[in-house]
Amino acid sequence: MFAHLRRWPLLALLLVPGVAPAGDFIPPEVQFSLQHLKSEERARAAQALGPLQDLPRYQVQLELDPKARKVKGHLRVELFVRNRPLEVVHLRATPNAFDPRMELSEVKVNGQPVKPERPEDGLYSLALASPVTPGNSVVVELDLEARVPRAQSGSTSLLGSLGSTGGGGDYGAFAAMDDFMSLVGIVPLVPPVDGRGNPWAGPTGVGDLALYEPSNVLANVIVPAGWKVHATGVPMGEVPQKDGRVRYSFAAGAVRDFPVFASRGYDSATTTVNGVTVESHFAARDATVGKRVLKYASDVLTEFERRLGPLPFKYFRVVEAPLAGGAGGMEFPGLVTVGTALYRGVADPGSVLQGAPGMGQMQQLLQAMGGDTAPLDQLGKSLERTLEFTVAHEVAHQYFAALVGSDPINAPVVDETLAQYTAVLYMEWKYGRAVAQQLRDETLVGAYHLYRISGGKDGPADRPTSDFDDSMQYGALVYGKAPLLHHASRKLIGDEAFFRALRSYVDTYRFKWTCDDCFTRELAKASPSKAQELEKLRVRWWQEAHGDEDLGKPNMGGLLGAGMNGEALDPETLKLMEELLPGLMKGQEE
Repeated sequence: MFAHLRRWPLLALLLVPGVAPAGDFIPPEVQFSLQHLKSEERARAAQALGPLQDLPRYQVQLELDPKARKVKGHLRVELFVRNRPLEVVHLRATPNAFDPRMELSEVKVNGQPVKPERPEDGLYSLALASPVTPGNSVVVELDLEARVPRAQSGSTSLLGSLGSTGGGGDYGAFAAMDDFMSLVGIVPLVPPVDGRGNPWAGPTGVGDLALYEPSNVLANVIVPAGWKVHATGVPMGEVPQKDGRVRYSFAAGAVRDFPVFASRGYDSATTTVNGVTVESHFAARDATVGKRVLKYASDVLTEFERRLGPLPFKYFRVVEAPLAGGAGGMEFPGLVTVGTALYRGVADPGSVLQGAPGMGQMQQLLQAMGGDTAPLDQLGKSLERTLEFTVAHEVAHQYFAALVGSDPINAPVVDETLAQYTAVLYMEWKYGRAVAQQLRDETLVGAYHLYRISGGKDGPADRPTSDFDDSMQYGALVYGKAPLLHHASRKLIGDEAFFRALRSYVDTYRFKWTCDDCFTRELAKASPSKAQELEKLRVRWWQEAHGDEDLGKPNMGGLLGAGMNGEALDPETLKLMEELLPGLMKGQEE
């Protein structure tokens, strides 16, 4: 099947300028992939990972049929066995973790047919006829076919997104609309394994989907005329096909994931930051906000490159996507998405108050808090700040965990808290300490207090995603309370030591895997006399339940502080909010 898909246009790619012969032989397909890395980053990657030509190699061929919401393709994976004999190859297909959305067929290992076993819905195990010893390689080839579910209704509006279920637990990561296809997980990838050779856990319906070993990828994606493809990597060309379709090609190096998106009717804007081409891709109707997103992304990247070190990739893309389940964005190496709902909410704050259950009650609250005109003005400013903060959070994920790798399923606090706190730091560096303090109170402390007021219970934040009751609990503890560990650590050792440790952490674990207490260790190196206190803080904020003690007992007045016009909330308004909040929260969860 799909034999015509398997031929990579090597002759055409060899004509691409900038691929120089290597001193030690590096296969051409790897040279293409390594164009994605800045030249100085190749040496850093090789120092951390070993010879870059020995990273897993993926060659991907996909054909998209947006009208039918179907994808078919072929995958070739070459694995180099390094440390111990390999007896089984695992492949994770995250879309199948929630529903049977993809089929793998014609599976072969080193040219021999293999029947995959499925120890879990999203995981395939390919047993080898005999163990492959270090120094040798294994080649897996397979065909794939997928039916992409329709995106959740309401995913383009802010409150509709909050109220949707996320399309089976993946926040709309594998879903299609008339003019957009989100194909996160369409490429089955080899998951990391633990010390006993067991693959890392897959997605649970709460939090992120997966993360993988740094790998080299070449991809061809064919779409109908009028559609564009957005993926991680260096764009290697757009080639019209004889049937009128267009083939998009990408080459990505040392990436921990490879998402694919396709759009129709999208525009783009581009700028450059320290040698990185930054692109913003957005629906034509959202062009005004999409261009502001480009400005935010470039501002954030400029600040992070100065404070955290260089981004390793030459291209960084922000793609507007119709996310669900309340997700503001999703992160991948060299590419992030930001929810369409935020673009539309920023452009028209009044639309946020229309069409969702309980919004008449919410309008009563807003009027009580600020009169007739102030609420929309303030809501617009709040949404704009949320948009910039969301962009900052997703750009921060380029460091945590695209660059400094961590397990997003078993230890989500490791990368999420640093992404959240460095996004706050960005706002501090740009707007000052007062704005950052307000943002911490509203976004981090406020998330925890809102959860507690709605009936949620405090608990440890450092646990697998499967241990959380729902996304609201996960958000309150992992995005709200747990990032404040870093603020407490900063106050303990001072700014100079904290920022030195943060940069050292990124440099030390660049392209590697980190651990639960690795950042605490870097902080202790920067301030040895505080080592024991730093570890006690980590245990307190991440592994124990002291939220009410550390953040104050939640109450509605404290949550909002004052009305949107700056005046204190009167007792009647507070009473109204306390009465309406449980119903509003229930409406979001249903």
